[in-house]
Amino acid sequence: MNSGQGGAAAHVILHIGAGSFHRAHQAWYLHRLNEANVAGEPHWSLAVGNIRGDMNAVLEALAAQDGVYTLETVTPQGERAYETIRSIERVVPWTESLDALIEAGADPACKIISFTVTEGGYYLDEHHKLDTANPDLATDLKGGHTTIYGALAAILDARMKRGAGPVTLQTCDNLRSNGERFHAGMSEFLERRGANELARWFDDNTASPSSMVDRITPRPTPDVRERVKAATGVDDACPVMGEAFIQWVIEDRFIAGRPAWEKVGAELVDSVLPYEEAKIRILNATHSCIAWAGTLVGLNYIHEGTLDADIQKFAFDYVTEDVIPCLTPSPLDLERYRDVVLERFGNPYIQDTNQRVAADGFSKLPGFIAPTLAECFERGVTPAATAMLPALFFRFLDRWQAGKLPYAYQDGVMDERVARGFFAAPDPLQAFAADRLLWGSMAQTPELESALAGALARVDVWLAKRGAA
Repeated sequence: MNSGQGGAAAHVILHIGAGSFHRAHQAWYLHRLNEANVAGEPHWSLAVGNIRGDMNAVLEALAAQDGVYTLETVTPQGERAYETIRSIERVVPWTESLDALIEAGADPACKIISFTVTEGGYYLDEHHKLDTANPDLATDLKGGHTTIYGALAAILDARMKRGAGPVTLQTCDNLRSNGERFHAGMSEFLERRGANELARWFDDNTASPSSMVDRITPRPTPDVRERVKAATGVDDACPVMGEAFIQWVIEDRFIAGRPAWEKVGAELVDSVLPYEEAKIRILNATHSCIAWAGTLVGLNYIHEGTLDADIQKFAFDYVTEDVIPCLTPSPLDLERYRDVVLERFGNPYIQDTNQRVAADGFSKLPGFIAPTLAECFERGVTPAATAMLPALFFRFLDRWQAGKLPYAYQDGVMDERVARGFFAAPDPLQAFAADRLLWGSMAQTPELESALAGALARVDVWLAKRGAA
């Protein structure tokens, strides 16, 4: 399927990653902009593909519908709305060689290549250097293309050889300083490959703006399709659903033009840092806290944990006692932001699972939680409220290694041997607190061990009280 509008004047965004979040977020913004038909603005369209074959069913369903699908949104009060999203004008079929994806990215009409990558998908260690021990990354350094770096190296090489012009590489995920850290990772990748000419071209012909993205988007369940059909009459094979709330803050640093996203509610700023820190520490970390705690006491959904008085207090105290002092001063009203986040998490109509949100703890601890611990220690403050989060994850991990979780735990960067090794050690918590990938320079310090031990004792008392020890 090719772009059906705009002719030669059309500009293309190639998005890598066919998951629900992109279709509920970035694709929605572009659809809204195209619908607004702003005078004097060029037409932008999306081409969507993937670097792995794990989303082929979604790509095939999208292609069969010419890229058109339905977005269902729901408010905390249960008000549902349905919108037909038409911004995806090309679906790029996946092949192992990535030939079609490379061709799409090397097209001179492609001005932006965006991607949605989990925190672990950047393969960065605590020093923001590439984790070259990772087998996927090691394969790509030898010429493969199963990681974002390998895939983009192939696309950018084709673009350079074709003279296709500059392109913006736009990160759309929860990694802190995502544009900067992606750019550093990509530079190191090309250097390690010995791709000197491409590395120079990359420096001269790309930009990597950071961004902050936010819309809770659970994995679609069959009942979404049923509701869409009942509401619209359309039997959509690939609908998505998300909360009504949406936010996108983007560093305004593009090298080859961009859509006028600010016309439809996106915030284009000089620095995303304060927005990003508030979102990562208040929303993302709290989300994980609720998922781990909820799982431990037998709950299935995020809203159940949020509406549980004990679990909500863990989340509220973490933000109020430790995060807000760390982030003050801020351009945001942090207390209001905390309250809005908890209201969103309490939305019973989203049906977001603990299983989805509890995933990837080995990325989330260092990315979302450890910075607040470190800053509290630097100020001479004991982060008792923040320490509850890793203590909850430790008990969650203990259940996992004992085969007692109610679902399969997924973690893109966890080394199972290392994780199981914590619990084979004479002092499991001490082994956990010594892991440098999780804690960086805090690993093995008395302050961290003491804070975690105190928090774990409180978690265990709570679990015993709840009959879930």
